[in-house]
Amino acid sequence: MTSRKGSETPAAAEAAPAEVDVAIIGAGMAGITLGALLGKAGRKVALIDPHRIHHEEFRAEKIGANQMQLFEKLGLDKMVMPLVTPFTDVDVFRLGQFFAREKKWEYAFSYGALINGLRDALPPQVPITVGKVTEVSTGPDRQRLVLADGSVVNARLLVVATGHSEAIRRAIGVERVELSKAHSLSMGFDLAISRRDCAFHAVTSYGKRASDRVAYLTVFPIGDRMRANMFVYRTVADQWTRDFRAEPQKMLRELMPEIAAQCGNFEVASPVEVRQVSLTTTKGHRRDGVVFIGDAFVTTCPTPGVGIGRVMIDVDQLHSVHIPRWLETPGMAADKIGTFYDDPVKVASDEDGMRVSIYAKRITTETGLEWRVRRLRNNTARQLMIIGRKMRHLGPRREPGLA
Repeated sequence: MTSRKGSETPAAAEAAPAEVDVAIIGAGMAGITLGALLGKAGRKVALIDPHRIHHEEFRAEKIGANQMQLFEKLGLDKMVMPLVTPFTDVDVFRLGQFFAREKKWEYAFSYGALINGLRDALPPQVPITVGKVTEVSTGPDRQRLVLADGSVVNARLLVVATGHSEAIRRAIGVERVELSKAHSLSMGFDLAISRRDCAFHAVTSYGKRASDRVAYLTVFPIGDRMRANMFVYRTVADQWTRDFRAEPQKMLRELMPEIAAQCGNFEVASPVEVRQVSLTTTKGHRRDGVVFIGDAFVTTCPTPGVGIGRVMIDVDQLHSVHIPRWLETPGMAADKIGTFYDDPVKVASDEDGMRVSIYAKRITTETGLEWRVRRLRNNTARQLMIIGRKMRHLGPRREPGLA
């Protein structure tokens, strides 16, 4: 199969084509970590990206302990830890009241800084090839990439780790299928209050009313600043979204007055960044010679916080199970590659990510009887827990006059 993208490539470079075991297009989270692991395992890898420095963009900004354990399992935690801000003691508010303090570790970061730091930490045997892929040829034995400068990369296996970008997917002939268009909207902004002056180490406050379409607001430290992410079920074009971006402080004080004072009265110190997310899967991906991973294969909603974990499961299964087996025998036919897509661990990860993405939206916004009953049941249980905690806090009271 041969596909071309863009205008005719320049005259071929004089240098001989690079011959590698695995070519990876895309040096984001999936591409970098897979490239690092394969390089350390002694595989010849070409890691290709149009830019040496990843641009600043609003994407994932924190992970939980489970995701960090995946990095530890893969031996990548030493690459990641210097680039994140660890924190614990997350105060949780539900129903407009303090609900619990979660003694769990989370790790915050700016996405662009994280990716650039991981690129800088790549082992020397996995340099980034900076270039735009203009031609892709895939087949059961060899994969051929031509870059804009005319250089050529030949590989036994091609890994597409281009995230949400469509150019390479279209060039190969793969289709992205939308399961839930404009499913959710992520919003990110800095608070003016410093980490030192904020009353919380970190705080998560859940929406109160289905009509608000707010999943939750989470405030956490990145370095010395306090960062806020809010997840809502709206679109960029909604008037509500435009109003929020124009007056975030006013709307936050109305939505969550219970934590406003402790968060510097929600004074905002940066523009409000937004990212619209659709739930998607892929069609036509079972092909000779090429495998799609991470968000280049499936996209889920960031609200449940499972995205990076799902990407790292892809990386783990490819690195530790599939690619070693594939390279042991000749050929790279579609049936061989299909073992990754049929891997029970990967299938469960993708299905769980999609399931919790859909559930999180429905339990927040649906107004049908079933979902109203579910919310009532959940909120009644939470209210009883709040009352129980308050009663325990008061403790037994002595009768007047008793010693």
